[in-house]
Amino acid sequence: MKLTGLLSRNKEALPGITGIARVDRRTRELLRRVGPGDVAVLDQIDLDRVTADALVQAGVAAVVNASPSISGRFPNLGPEILVSAGIPLLDRVGGEILHSVKDGGRVRVHEDAVYVGDRKVGTGNVQTPESVADQMIEAKAGMSTQLEAFSANTIEFLRRERTLILDGVGVPELRLPIRDRHVLVVAPGNGHADDLRRLKKYIAEHHPVLVGVDAGADTLCAHGYEPDIIVGDPYGIEADSLKSGGEVVVPAQPDGHAPGVERIQDLGIGAVTFPASGNSEDLALLLADAHDASLVVTVGFQATLQEFLDHGRSGSNPSTFLTRLKLGTKLVDGKAVATLHRSRVSIGAVVLLVLAAIVVVVAALLVSDVGDVYLDGARDAWQSFTSWVKGLFT
Repeated sequence: MKLTGLLSRNKEALPGITGIARVDRRTRELLRRVGPGDVAVLDQIDLDRVTADALVQAGVAAVVNASPSISGRFPNLGPEILVSAGIPLLDRVGGEILHSVKDGGRVRVHEDAVYVGDRKVGTGNVQTPESVADQMIEAKAGMSTQLEAFSANTIEFLRRERTLILDGVGVPELRLPIRDRHVLVVAPGNGHADDLRRLKKYIAEHHPVLVGVDAGADTLCAHGYEPDIIVGDPYGIEADSLKSGGEVVVPAQPDGHAPGVERIQDLGIGAVTFPASGNSEDLALLLADAHDASLVVTVGFQATLQEFLDHGRSGSNPSTFLTRLKLGTKLVDGKAVATLHRSRVSIGAVVLLVLAAIVVVVAALLVSDVGDVYLDGARDAWQSFTSWVKGLFT
């Protein structure tokens, strides 16, 4: 009995959140492996929206960040998304946590500490909605410095990629003709699935070329569409989407090396590479523009200044800015297109409008002298008709 009591006490649940640790300094690699109930252990200053959205979608139980999730340089969006989703965020734990916690091992997060078994391996700051809001207010003061750095990076990027941006040099050829067609580019940004759903009427009416960027290709397939073109790292896209029949464009480094080609070869499908330093979203837009699309509609792209400066995209922000500047008026946000299609007058509304007009005309005739003339004529005609019918039977 005493031994049973000891075993029972040892099996009592410890406080906090326990899960399998997924540890990686490379956030992109971590996001590929993390799953429901896992504890994500990463090292990312200024946690961005893209990473936070991916962690929420993966269903992680908690996030442990070795670095400050909000450094104060600018108001990044990731921490707010995590805490709003109810996912505990512990940051400023220190780089040692990446060595103290083994990938695939069990880890427990309780209050401001991280435990492996009963051993405390790190402590940090617990982020709450209140603490995130306070830090975001302070971080807004850093936006001017960030904009100055962005301007310098834009000039440097233009020097490096001016032939691509200005002349389209290096854009791969496509089998599918795009000239004078609408192109719908779907990226895995915030709310992209809902925005795509709202564009159902637009897609049915205009039959645009469907371009899936990274996991945006999976979203297109999940909604019953077959992407015509897929742009992105094949390791972040489902095999069924890659095999759906669309052309695959794999981003490559400026020297031509494309790590994602190995997955394409393993799946036995063809692909072309696109050497450039921009991100997948920008490459998709440049593809559409270089092949003379008449209109490019975007879904899941960042829209606000805060999203534009978010750290997760800062490395490619110069290309993002210049790409949108190059496309100019042919680039339209999907939300605007969906709003315009919702505001169109339906056939039912037209019928109701005509019926209402008829009622108004009849009512006007009834209360006017002209109406009396028509009514008197109608009575005379009716009396003549009834007299004729009676005469047939007499």
